[in-house]
Formats: sequence, structure tokens, C-alpha cells
Amino acid sequence: MNGTWVPRLVQVRTQILKENDRVARALRARFAQAGVTVVSLVSSPGAGKTTLLARTLAALQPQGRVAALVGDLATDYDAQRLAATGAAVRQITTGTLCHLEATMVASALEGWDLSQLDWLMLENVGNLVCPATFDLGETLRVVLLSVTEGEDKPRKYPPIFHTADAVLVTKIDLAEVVGFDRALFRQHLEAVRPQMPVLELSARTGQGLDQWLAWLGSLRGWPRPAAAQCLSQTPLDAE
Repeated sequence: MNGTWVPRLVQVRTQILKENDRVARALRARFAQAGVTVVSLVSSPGAGKTTLLARTLAALQPQGRVAALVGDLATDYDAQRLAATGAAVRQITTGTLCHLEATMVASALEGWDLSQLDWLMLENVGNLVCPATFDLGETLRVVLLSVTEGEDKPRKYPPIFHTADAVLVTKIDLAEVVGFDRALFRQHLEAVRPQMPVLELSARTGQGLDQWLAWLGSLRGWPRPAAAQCLSQTPLDAE
């Protein structure tokens, strides 16, 4: 029984991933043709994705055209919060799935003229495991890690860091309170993904937000003085 059951599971999973990759490639080509920069945010629950995204959407709107897709197992609470910024927001309810898939993104985009956007922000379901496997056609993937989660998450969840383009250390205003060890975190991250770009910020206090926004501006080719220093190949020092 086991000899036939296990291979079947592997086969089905392989087929699912192949189809996801096919749709993701089509999305990436579509995004490139439309000239929209797509930023995917992934993290554990409670790392501050929605709060950061709300501040990001509000800050970007005077400078460009921005929209967001929000993934959640249930409820549209986060989408409602983000829609209050005035940005175009659509909810993706995944039900029992702990991640977004490329087909979900494609379906959610129906009726949108992507050429009318500068940025499309994707908020994945709160999870550091499943999203690592599913390409969404994004321009880049950013992992959020709260200081309250501890320093060892890169070693515990290496796939998501392998597939990411940058790390945002969030709730940095609480670093001293929770005893977050920056050096130890960098050690763990370097062991998994050497020279990963890192930015420390607090969406609550605003610390680091200017650098984050300047970096996003640099993705659109905007000449902003701080942009080149925001997410260099050497992790930023907060000391």
C-alpha cells in the first residue's frame, strides 16, 4: 500500500507545482509588459505585514498608482484596513490553503488594467513554510521577520529565505524590550543566505520607513538620494 500511495502524492504535488510555475511565468510576462512592479510580502502571523502595507500604500499614492491583493484563510479584515488608505484592494480568500497560488492571483486580477499601476503589492497568508514553494510572478519577494519571533527563523525556515530577495526586520522599536540579538540574527541569516539585503523598521513608530519607501522608489527608477543605500548587498547596521 505504501509503495503506491507515496509516489502518487509526489506525482500530484509535482503536477500542481508545474502548473503554478506555468501560470507564474505568464503573470511575470504580463506584469513586465504592463510596466508594474509587483512586491510580495511573506511572514509569520503577527509580524506586521498589514500595518506596514497600510503605511506603504498611503505613502506611495501621492507619488504613483498602487494596488494590493490580500490573502487570508478567512475574513476580509485586512483588506478592509488597506482599502481605507484609498488604494485599490482585492481580497483572496484561500479557505484551507495556507498560501497564495499563481492561479489565485491571476483570477483576482480579472478586470484590472495593470498598465494603470506602478506597484502591485501582494500580501500572502501568514506562513513561512508553504509560500516558499509557490511562485506568484512577483518582481521580488520580501520576508518580514518580527523581533518578537526570535533570531533563529532563517535556520528554522530556510526555503522562504532562499526564495526571497530581501528581509525586513519589523517591530524594531521592541528589540531591546524582547532582547533581540542583532548579531545572532545576522549569523543565522548569513548561514542560510549570505549577503541577503536587510532593513530594520517599525511600522508603528516610522523608524526605517523612509528607507523602505526610497527603496521602492528606486525599483521604479526614481532618483531619490537615499535609495541606493536602502537595501545594499551588505545588511544595514542599526547601531
